[in-house]
Amino acid sequence: MFARISTYRTGPETRADNPGDVVDAVLQIPGCKGVYYLNGTGTDKALSITLWETEEAMVASRRDATRIREESSRADRTEIVSVEEFEVTASSLHQ
Repeated sequence: MFARISTYRTGPETRADNPGDVVDAVLQIPGCKGVYYLNGTGTDKALSITLWETEEAMVASRRDATRIREESSRADRTEIVSVEEFEVTASSLHQ
């Protein structure tokens, strides 16, 4: 599995919620396994984490992901600080 982590700078006018249509748009990209949005508590920082089935799927998603990121960042009034890609080498969730 692979992950793309985007870091955003937030401000007083940033929307705190992420509309379902943004999540749905990301999940529609082939190979996407999941989406997380994290809003910093007491900071001017937010993160999005998208999970990808394969590295090829993550690479193939770059154009669509960039478009969605830029559109939602504009709507949410955030600034995109960085976008990084990683291989997931361990994962575990309690059910």
